[in-house]
Amino acid sequence: MLGLPDSIHAFLFDLDGVLTQTAKVHDAAWKDTFDRFLRAEAARTGTPFVPFDAGADYDTYVDGRPRLDGTRGFLASRDITLPEGDPDDPPGTRTVYGLSNEKNDTVLRMIREQGVEPYAGSLDYVRKLQALDVPRAVVSSSANCRDVLHAAGYDGLFDVIVDGIVAHDENLPGKPAPDTFLAAARKLGYPPAEAAVFEDALAGVAAGRAGDFGYVVGVDRVGQADALRKHGADIVVTDLADLLDPRHPHDPEDPS
Repeated sequence: MLGLPDSIHAFLFDLDGVLTQTAKVHDAAWKDTFDRFLRAEAARTGTPFVPFDAGADYDTYVDGRPRLDGTRGFLASRDITLPEGDPDDPPGTRTVYGLSNEKNDTVLRMIREQGVEPYAGSLDYVRKLQALDVPRAVVSSSANCRDVLHAAGYDGLFDVIVDGIVAHDENLPGKPAPDTFLAAARKLGYPPAEAAVFEDALAGVAAGRAGDFGYVVGVDRVGQADALRKHGADIVVTDLADLLDPRHPHDPEDPS
């Protein structure tokens, strides 16, 4: 169905980088937040300032993961330990929550200033699924998922939304754990074997594979096709429109 095996009956989509062009906004927000913190740490400790790498650090430690996990993961990579703090810590407080809240404020400001654009191929693909009455879900670690969907023109196109708020309320571990995807499939009424996962993040692809989903589509927006395959993607495309092209029945790297 629409470029996927006939055994697939439910479609589970990541948000940032798959449906909307917000992954680059999150990347910029993380860099702004961490660079500000790292400059302050360098001044405080008398050590060199080593900036956040918007490529390697973003892909490895924060992309696709819940905000707090991203903060913890990157800090651990620099051997920095901070107290957890409290959820209401003001942005910039020297705690995990403080840094995470600063990042959230920054990304919301950037979205207000820049707006949110959908990927045209993704919007067309989801609309075709809706026309066929195929079950569809969004699975995102973002607590701002619904606002982003609205801003990007996806209102009313999904049957189920499992976002950061749902994950918190239902105590679901974030990606690369498969729990949020499993919850979405369950809410749609399908077993993982009959559901496909669409992900651009390495952590998200790994979550799809860990959940034993019937098909995992890696969406390569930044030139990491090989890494997506290594993390478990069954197929890698540069845009969901590729799946609608009859000349594109296989992964471009698949010689069959």
